[in-house]
Amino acid sequence: MSGRAVFVLVFLPFALGHYLSSLIRTVNATLAPQLMAALALTPGQLGLLTSAFFLAFALAQLPVGMALDRWGPARVQPPMLLLAALGALAFSGGRDFAELLVARALIGLGLGGCFMSAVKAVSTWVAPARLPSVQGYLIAAGGLGAASATLPVRLALHYTDWRGLFVGLAAAAACLALLIRLVAPSAPPSSSSSSSSAARPASVSVLREVFRHPAFREVAQLVMVPHMVFFGIQGLWISRWLSDVAGFSEAAVTYLLYLGMAAVIFGAIAVGMITEWAGRRGVAPVSVAAAGVALFIAVQLGFVLNWAPSFQLLSVVFTLVGTVTGIEYAIVAQSLPPSLTGRGATCLNLLIFLGAFAMQAGFGLVLGCWRPDALQHYPAQAYQVAFGVLVLLQLRGLFLFARRRWGTAPQSGRIDYPSGNPATSPPITR
Repeated sequence: MSGRAVFVLVFLPFALGHYLSSLIRTVNATLAPQLMAALALTPGQLGLLTSAFFLAFALAQLPVGMALDRWGPARVQPPMLLLAALGALAFSGGRDFAELLVARALIGLGLGGCFMSAVKAVSTWVAPARLPSVQGYLIAAGGLGAASATLPVRLALHYTDWRGLFVGLAAAAACLALLIRLVAPSAPPSSSSSSSSAARPASVSVLREVFRHPAFREVAQLVMVPHMVFFGIQGLWISRWLSDVAGFSEAAVTYLLYLGMAAVIFGAIAVGMITEWAGRRGVAPVSVAAAGVALFIAVQLGFVLNWAPSFQLLSVVFTLVGTVTGIEYAIVAQSLPPSLTGRGATCLNLLIFLGAFAMQAGFGLVLGCWRPDALQHYPAQAYQVAFGVLVLLQLRGLFLFARRRWGTAPQSGRIDYPSGNPATSPPITR
């Protein structure tokens, strides 16, 4: 297909799916005050309700990945979007915490294939050299969805309540399912045949092959925990931090969330462009990822130290820099055989979203160790401790990467990476 056809028939429909998934994933950050008031939720309950999306999303990853490699995204994505539409309708009619929890999980299950389908589709139709920038645009579409969950949602609440909002989201999911079913092309014959053979009953061994691949293991060790933190925190707790610690009004918090989510669009595109630019100069993408992770951890230290000079800047830079974590999808897509790209993306998603579930729910449990004030605001110390734990979790991967690349690793238990893949191998120096 021509480049224009690939954009219209492949990139655009699946990017819209990722857009909708990101919108629904982060919308609770804007709706948190309404949800807490309607159901009298504690921070732990709010974290569990919102993170149920991540848990269900993660559980969908392996079966969806196998289905993508066997049948292709054009056939897998529509029925899953219809399932998400059903979950959104159930959420709009939920009357207590348990009903909303189940409905939220159903939404996560239905949207579990959106990003993977997009990755599989673009990796099938786009040249490998162009994948970092194209996947950057894909992540930018998700950033646009997250941005739409802030100010646009707040404006929509002037005309409807959160229940009516979810009715509209259900209708959008159903319409997108129809669009993909009508316009998205099937995988080319060569890709289909290889995918079919890859989806034989011995699929567990194939997944083991993905987990054992040197490129997968290296990038997972370095980027996965920061990616978990980025998804788990920016989708909920940044908004509560801005309210509880920075003391901003609900309208100001929504505006800052909008700026932060909009920054994801520019950050994702910039990461793709920087990665390609660095690659032309012999710098491996995993080295770009390491630099980005180090900067992301430095930003989080601002939360730990309660860096008061600019709380607004800190919240926006967190989401801007956090987009670097999406680079691991491009590295894995470049490194694995075409028949494994779907399962490679799902293995990443499985681990990332399980971790995001734990980060989001665990953060709320840590906050719950402190007592709120009369306005239900939690003290700055609670957030400092919670962010401090996250920083410690991320430093290990960065330290191991630095020791492997520039230090002397111990001989016992050392893992070497002699694959020679350009996506993960360091440049040759003279």
